Amino acid sequence: MAMRTECKHFESRTYTNGDAMRRCRLDLAPDAPWRCPDECAKFDHRAVDIGWAHGTIVPSVAPVEPTSVKDGTAASVLSEAEAIINAMASDIAAEIKEKKNKKKKRKRK
Repeated sequence: MAMRTECKHFESRTYTNGDAMRRCRLDLAPDAPWRCPDECAKFDHRAVDIGWAHGTIVPSVAPVEPTSVKDGTAASVLSEAEAIINAMASDIAAEIKEKKNKKKKRKRK
């Protein structure tokens, strides 16, 4: 099933260079921006958006679906990349915290 633009969890952004990002806000569409799961348990039809001005930000045509989406390799590559980033996150956070602590120590002296 294509990305469900009518789902309240669908999100898109268009950047100044013309690139568009389409995704599930709940991260339940491993094949985004091409497909949502066929029977997504969290699908919730977008109700009335009071106070919002809707434009034509969402591209009318979805990006061409590569063959790697159909055979599952795209999802596995993205899962591996996410695991690598998550593994690095704690090290990066510790490094940033250490730098902040060093700055605080220098200010006290």
